[in-house]
Amino acid sequence: MTPAKVEMNVRQSNNATSVVDIRGDVTAAAEAALMDAYAQANANGAKNVLLNFSGLEYMNSSGIGLLVTLLIRVNRQKQKLLACGLSEHYRQIFELTRLNEAIGIFVSEADALKNT
Repeated sequence: MTPAKVEMNVRQSNNATSVVDIRGDVTAAAEAALMDAYAQANANGAKNVLLNFSGLEYMNSSGIGLLVTLLIRVNRQKQKLLACGLSEHYRQIFELTRLNEAIGIFVSEADALKNT
């Protein structure tokens, strides 16, 4: 498998929310990085997981599939999955796939945190 061209950094934003800063490509090769980032976010007892896509360069259908897998895990833990920093192109993809109905989409991190 091709090595992942993605970097994910997890940070605690507030008592209830962990932020995953995504830089690079979200493809099938990013599965381990995304699931490790979620485990780190979850270790802090976060009620909300915010995916910050401002550093996203590329995402394909496999990447969308990874987000669906993550959404299922988040829902099982009775957490909320949020996203910010999506370009217009990826916002449209979230609408077409109806992910925007399951994931809270916000323009900025500040906007997302106001809703946590």
